Formats: sequence, structure tokens, C-alpha cells
Amino acid sequence: MVDLSKAKKIYFIGIKGSGMVALVEILKRQGHQITGSDTDEKFFTDDILKKKLFVKFHEGFDADHITGDIDLVVYSTAYNEKNNEEFKAALFKRLPVISYPEILGLLFNRKYGIAVSGTHGKTTTTAMLAEIFKSAGLDPTAVVGSQVRQWRSSALVGRSEFMIIEADEYQGKFQYYSPQAVILTSVDWDHPDFFPTFEDYKKTFAEFIQKIPRHGFLVVSGDRSDTLEIAKKAKCNVIKYGFGKDNDLKIKNHELKDGKQIFELWHGGKNLGRFEIELPGKHNVLNAAAAVAMSHKFNANMGKAKEALANFEGTSRRFEYIGKRNGAILIDDYGHHPEEVKATLKAAREFFPKRRIWCVFHPHTFTRTKALIHEFAQSFEDADRVIILDIYGSAREVQGGVHSKDLVKIAKKYHRSVEYVPTISEAVEYLASEICREDLVIAMGAGNVWEVAERLVSSI
Repeated sequence: MVDLSKAKKIYFIGIKGSGMVALVEILKRQGHQITGSDTDEKFFTDDILKKKLFVKFHEGFDADHITGDIDLVVYSTAYNEKNNEEFKAALFKRLPVISYPEILGLLFNRKYGIAVSGTHGKTTTTAMLAEIFKSAGLDPTAVVGSQVRQWRSSALVGRSEFMIIEADEYQGKFQYYSPQAVILTSVDWDHPDFFPTFEDYKKTFAEFIQKIPRHGFLVVSGDRSDTLEIAKKAKCNVIKYGFGKDNDLKIKNHELKDGKQIFELWHGGKNLGRFEIELPGKHNVLNAAAAVAMSHKFNANMGKAKEALANFEGTSRRFEYIGKRNGAILIDDYGHHPEEVKATLKAAREFFPKRRIWCVFHPHTFTRTKALIHEFAQSFEDADRVIILDIYGSAREVQGGVHSKDLVKIAKKYHRSVEYVPTISEAVEYLASEICREDLVIAMGAGNVWEVAERLVSSI
């Protein structure tokens, strides 16, 4: 077991990761000296590290960076001794080494830990919940998987017993967390490289919610059969939320008005109030409902909850407005699963009914694309024009086995306008001459497809 109180100088391998930066912020506030390294690729976290946290780090990995005065090495799970020379050097020098989820677990398990889990909506729901807790004076610590716009970072550092985290299921990370309460937003098969079947995937969530103690509770999407199936495994109190009449916290009278979503939340026959959010899509109403359901269990002031949600600006790469080109609105989105693609495009259609919608989709990982290719092919219904780029492969997987051309071929059976454009540069060049003030362009994917919207704006 690592004793953080004895680790004065901590080195982060893969320091630019959004979760890693959140930990850097928390540990720096606790008085630890932080340094680290990453690739020279630019992320939103560069500014957080340099301008907000004033942390010096190396761009590029080198064994010489691992000096003998380092007390602890924290590494991103993207790296190991086979693919990173700094990791190898740390082991050779017998320095204490710990992974990102392990050290997050150490911090989380010391507190009253609330974990937000699920295939979709984790980031937004975690940020909403943390904002409500903050507004209600509950002063939480929080770790979010993306930049929260109001915080200009991915972390909150509070003084209370509460810690709220975005809990990722990938690579068995759940094993490190012992939550007192959990939100479960959704369960749709994902990460087929780690979970070979949907049953394997559901099992990891079932085992996770079984860790909640009897005096804790689970807030679960009550509109989904798979989440309800998993909720049966819980030994704690279960609170169901959603649009359905059988939920404990019900969403009623939902409407879209003046670019905002307005809805009422009812609990046990009592109207908790009329809420509004500026984020598009029913999925974000569900995210807000989950955050309110959890906050309500802690007697958070509902007036403060309404205020927090009304002022919530969202997180980076979640339907994020980037700018305009030729009058066309440019949006960046992280959606990389068929259900996310469908939900985001549906939201875009509801908010911008008169615009021609372009979806520039960047498939993320060969394994996910291959396993869900037919689902992806049918997910573009609400787009008018679809551009599919070459697959963004993960360093952790064997490349190949499927090509974007395969996805385009199948997608053309369901959609009248699907084109294969191999690279981001070619897509930017093509769009620059095609788009006009009638258009909305959504660059979508978990890789570097954000460059599409950024380049269209910056190259004017």
C-alpha cells in the first residue's frame, strides 16, 4: 500500500490525461510537488497544467526524467514497461509505482465516495452533481473525465467528506473503488477488447453495485431494462429515475423553449420544482434528473439545485460550440458509441430543426468499430450528410480487421448521403468549400476529430 503522506515528490507518466490532471490538482493542493511527462500532442489540459496549476512537465518520454529523488510514480493505464521507457526506468530503480485508478481509489475510499457510472452520460452527470453539491454548500471534491467549463479544469477540491468521481469501467478499474453511493446511467455493450460479450460487460457493473453497503444507495435509470436488471443485484436502497411512471423520481412536462429544456421533477408525489438546462437532448434531461435524485438523498436545497443546473455550461467535447465558418455552426462532440451518436444527432435536430446537419464521424478503435459496425451504420438517421474518417486506432489494440470503408458500405444501406474521407485535413478542405449559413457541422468521436471544427474556425 502506498503511503501518500510520505510521497513529497510525485511524477506523472501521461500527465495530460483529463483524469490525471484532476489528480494533479488535488495532490498539488495537498502540498505534494508534481512533475511528469506526456506526448507533445496538444490537449485542453496543456493550459490547465501551465496556466492554472503552474506545473512543469516534459513533452516526450525519456528514462533520464526518472530521477532518484522521486517518491512516487503515477502512470496512465495507456502505458506499461513494454511501451514506455520511463515506466521501465521507474521499475528498474525500484521506485513505488501506482496506476491512475489505484491512486484515485486511495483518495476516494478515504471519503464518502459517490461514483457516477454507466456507458453514457458519466462526464456530464458527474459535473452536474458536483455543481449541485457545490451550490448547496456541500463543498465536494470531484474528478471529472473532461474539462468542466465553469471550473476551467476537471477537478474540484473541497473540504467536506464528499468525493464525487466519474468511475470508468474499462480495464477493470471498478476494482479499486469502494463507493458509498452510485449513479448508474446506462449499460450498452462497449469496450469489446476488454469485455468480449455483453454479459461480461453487464457483470462488471453488477459486481460494482454489489459493493455499495446496505446503508448506501443506488440511483439508477428506470427506463432501461438492462440497468434495472443490474439494480436487482444491489443490497442497498435503490432510487429509479426517468420519464416512466414507475420511477421514484419522475420527469414530467418536458418541453423545449427558447433554446432551453424545461421540465418538472417529481418525487413521491411531491413536485421538486421546474428545472431548466441549456444542454440539448433528452439524454441530458436524464443526466440532470440523476444528479438531482442523488442530491435529494443528501437533502440538498432544491432551489440551489435548480440554480446550478440553469447555470451549468457543460463540459469540453460534449456538444461544445466551437465557432462558425461561412455562417455554419461548428460543434465538437465526444460521441463514439452508436447510442451516443444517435442521441447527439437527435438533440441537434431538435435544437436546430431548419439546419442541414453534417456529421463528421471518426470511428474510435478497431475493436469497437468491428463489434458494433451494424449499430454504427444505423445511427446517422438525424444527419443530412455524413462523412466517415479513417478509424482512430488505440495504441493498446491490434490494428486492422475492419476499415472505415466497410462502415461506409453498410451505412449507405440506411442513409442516402454517406461519404468516406480518409483524413482530417481532407475533411476540413472539403467542408470549407461546401458549408454555408444553413449548416450545422458536428465533429464526433473520441480521438482527435475535434481538430476539424478547430481548423475550420482558425483557417478563416
